[in-house]
Amino acid sequence: MTSLNISLPDPLHAYVEDRVASGDFGTPEEYVRSLIRQDNERRSARLEEQLLDALESRLIAVLPEELNDRSLVSALREKLARP
Repeated sequence: MTSLNISLPDPLHAYVEDRVASGDFGTPEEYVRSLIRQDNERRSARLEEQLLDALESRLIAVLPEELNDRSLVSALREKLARP
């Protein structure tokens, strides 16, 4: 495991400490890891929703030549980002 040091303004630091003191988390690190996991899950769910919506609307198609050594997910994200 690697380490990441962050600086927080006093109000955010106090909030994190309060969350730990409430017993929901054992350490500030556990709280931050939990937030990161939640964000990752939320982003994955959002991407899945966008892809399913695009597939249902039949507005999306990726041709092999559009991949250009990129992953399919990367190509789909780019297409979904276009207006």
